[in-house]
Amino acid sequence: MEAMWLSIKLAACVAFILLALGMPLAYWLAYTKWRWKFLLEVIVALPLVLPPTVLGFYALVAMGPRGPLGALWTALFGHSLAFTFSGLVLASVLYSLPFAVQPLIVSFEGVDGKLLAASAVLGAGKWRTFWRVIVPLSLPGVLTAVVLSFAHTMGEFGVVLMVGGNLAGATRTVSIEIYDHVQSLEYAAANRLALALLAISFCVLTLVYGVNRRVRQRTWMPWTTE
Repeated sequence: MEAMWLSIKLAACVAFILLALGMPLAYWLAYTKWRWKFLLEVIVALPLVLPPTVLGFYALVAMGPRGPLGALWTALFGHSLAFTFSGLVLASVLYSLPFAVQPLIVSFEGVDGKLLAASAVLGAGKWRTFWRVIVPLSLPGVLTAVVLSFAHTMGEFGVVLMVGGNLAGATRTVSIEIYDHVQSLEYAAANRLALALLAISFCVLTLVYGVNRRVRQRTWMPWTTE
């Protein structure tokens, strides 16, 4: 159970960080007129096509003692970043970035431009319009971004193994523990963990689809009467 709780803790941290970082990034990508924005969109989407081991390798190099992130972290905190929980969080944020940003972009782009124009005419600035108009109308996308980030992080294997190794209580997540049980031919223990992970993923996705359906019904049928 220690590995399960560590995975949940990691997924929760990553989902929170990606929500904080992903919303302003998605807002900029959704509304900017910069002609080269597609290059940033490509960078954001790279983890979708890169093998996890490739991303994990370069993250490990950057976090190593001679890497830029590793050297800075050592100077600030006195210990290395690789093979720590903090390193796992940073690598997982990079790996799950598109799962948070892309649903947010789609939701932000789907907001009616007339509502944004009306908000501007009424004197609301961009910051107030974002929180009072865009975010409330994009709640399904926000929820989807949080849930996908959480669920994707829960099932990570390649990046976690490359960056965090297999340290009990520190970096051994549930996916790595399942792998260890299979390698040791302990199929019953692996099955229990796999079923638990399957149940968590099913419940999380059921929640997001159910909530999104109710939100869409309220948005699309505001004039329905009994």
